[in-house]
Amino acid sequence: MIIKNILTPERTLHGVQGVSKKKILETIAEQISEHVPAINAKDLFNNLINRERLGTTGLGNGIALPHCRSKACPEPTGLFIRLSEPVDFDAVDREPVDLIFALIVPEESTQEHLDILKALAQRFTDDYLLSQIRSANSSENLYQILTAPV
Repeated sequence: MIIKNILTPERTLHGVQGVSKKKILETIAEQISEHVPAINAKDLFNNLINRERLGTTGLGNGIALPHCRSKACPEPTGLFIRLSEPVDFDAVDREPVDLIFALIVPEESTQEHLDILKALAQRFTDDYLLSQIRSANSSENLYQILTAPV
């Protein structure tokens, strides 16, 4: 899985104010619906909240991968956020989260959804990559780091 296939420079955000998990999920829904007009922000927010109720998407080590499927989603779509300050995301290690990669996939893309999540989770276990991301100083710089060949 190549991150460049699901992420765009416009959907790579640096220095976002998070405040809370709920606010972050609202921001994700708003940003994705702004860039993918077929997706309704309110519906997407509800899908993300419902997915979080099944279990946290906070992986630990400051990383969260909120994700869901959507009838309105035409193709796998990613959004990356680096928060200005970490927030509680109910992560498995109980540590706050500062790096968030949201993934929205078409409703029928069950296996593709799992494959992309697995690849993202593996990618975000790389300590060197995480240090590069955390030292990035702009959205542009973040996008370059995230989409660089592994």
